[in-house]
Amino acid sequence: MRKIDIVANVKSKDNFHAKFATPFAVVGVRTEDEWLVDIDYLPFDTTLLAPQNPLAFEVCNQLQAYLRDPDYEFDLALHVRGTQFQQRVWQAIKAIPCGQTNSYADIAKQLHSSPRAVGGACGANNIPIVIPCHRVITKNGGLGGFMNANDGQPLVIKRWLLQHEGAYA
Repeated sequence: MRKIDIVANVKSKDNFHAKFATPFAVVGVRTEDEWLVDIDYLPFDTTLLAPQNPLAFEVCNQLQAYLRDPDYEFDLALHVRGTQFQQRVWQAIKAIPCGQTNSYADIAKQLHSSPRAVGGACGANNIPIVIPCHRVITKNGGLGGFMNANDGQPLVIKRWLLQHEGAYA
């Protein structure tokens, strides 16, 4: 009987192609071939890593351009892995203009779904900032969750990104 490696798809902390400091976290970048596949928010004490390939270099340049100008429009080839529903949510999220927000409930209504399912899809987003799930908030204007968390550093990051874009006080 052949043994199956069930951890093959688990992200390893050492397979980033770049790690750079931002005001809200160290951002880790993963690429595959010519595709951006993951952006992770890492603790501030994470060791930085210069871009290891030309695409990681370009991703870092574009993320830094966004940090200088929140209206910057990304031009990156994305490899997003997710269900059809998740991909529909991510398309709806990408349509939210910089400086604006939309609610989980409104996106759910648009997609004939539930706010909880939209929140789950937001939490499964592997390419935050580029697919700006931070722009999705609660119907009453609260932050809601971020990165599958309802408190702590993830919400600090979400608040920072929204304030950077002028979308949240």
